[in-house]
Amino acid sequence: MMEQLVAFVGPFVVGLLVGVLAKRVLSVALILIALFIVLAAIGYMSPEQVTGLLQQLGYAAKDALDSAMKIKDAVPYSSVAFLIGLAVGLWKG
Repeated sequence: MMEQLVAFVGPFVVGLLVGVLAKRVLSVALILIALFIVLAAIGYMSPEQVTGLLQQLGYAAKDALDSAMKIKDAVPYSSVAFLIGLAVGLWKG
């Protein structure tokens, strides 16, 4: 009984945390893009500066994606509990 509970709760918690993290990262990315657009529109930044910053963010995102791919095998993404936790994390996170 206890093993079944742990087998469900572990992937659920991991999915929940991944969902919350993904939602927050996406929110921050959208806010930064909006900020860069507004700063360029009101003249505080040139389009070239905005392009440079977005390129740097793209490089950082690529590095983060490479790191995430290395730990992908540790995440039980095929588990129903993980998928439920992921959905709850994305929805409520």
